[in-house]
Amino acid sequence: MSAKIINGKEIAEKKRVEIAKEVEKLKGKGVIPGLAVILVGNNHASRTYVTNKEKACHELGMHSVLIELPETVSQDELLFKIEELNGNDQIHGILVQLPIPNHINEKRVIEAISPLKDVDGFHPINIGRMMTGQDAFLPCTPFGIMVLLEETGISVAGKHVVVVGRSNIVGKPAGQLFLNNHATVTYCHSRTDNLQAHTTQADILVSAVGIANFIKAEHVKEGAVVIDVGMNRNEAGKLCGDVDFEDVSEKAGFITPVPKGVGPMTITMLMYNTLKSAKNTLLL
Repeated sequence: MSAKIINGKEIAEKKRVEIAKEVEKLKGKGVIPGLAVILVGNNHASRTYVTNKEKACHELGMHSVLIELPETVSQDELLFKIEELNGNDQIHGILVQLPIPNHINEKRVIEAISPLKDVDGFHPINIGRMMTGQDAFLPCTPFGIMVLLEETGISVAGKHVVVVGRSNIVGKPAGQLFLNNHATVTYCHSRTDNLQAHTTQADILVSAVGIANFIKAEHVKEGAVVIDVGMNRNEAGKLCGDVDFEDVSEKAGFITPVPKGVGPMTITMLMYNTLKSAKNTLLL
């Protein structure tokens, strides 16, 4: 068996066309969706991510603001800047690009962002709403995974989903979104005994461990859907995922590649959340 490729790049482009149309409609009502990104320090990877977010905003007709702060900025200064943006009617989404310097408390920063503008979906209020099945801003990568499956015509209801990874950004919320959509969910992680015994039971296997080529064919059930969230570099410096693509694609039914898999969906869902936030202002 050779797995069907789930092309995240194509699906993301389709969703962005839909978002751009909605942005134009909103502009007709006098609202331009606005996203503010705060970048602390000069981390190369973070700067690349921020540049891609700015580019997406401009392509979709959204208002984009980049606030660059030095690595030495104090926590109080950063929190003050967030508070300013919370009160800015032109800004509908706020995110602080992670990671941030060690002298700043990440939890304090996330909680300082208004839940109404938390387009990353990291605020405890949005996480709580998601957990209880209420309307919320959903974390962008897990949200993107659900959209990928929906657009591919893969139903998750009744399926056994195994999530390898338990981060607050991907693993935990991804499992919860699957549960909200009537899947049976198993979480695995670095301390799971006999990982293979769990992963080979998965109808849908999601890997978010951050280890290059960690998932092999032996971890996968014949015909399973394999979602690779990893963004790693192999020994040759080439971008790769958590899944050994060549090995696993001979056994899986569907698989996401790296790149052009989950990655393009993350920024697309950030744009979706920013649009949603702007729409919400018309309801206040």
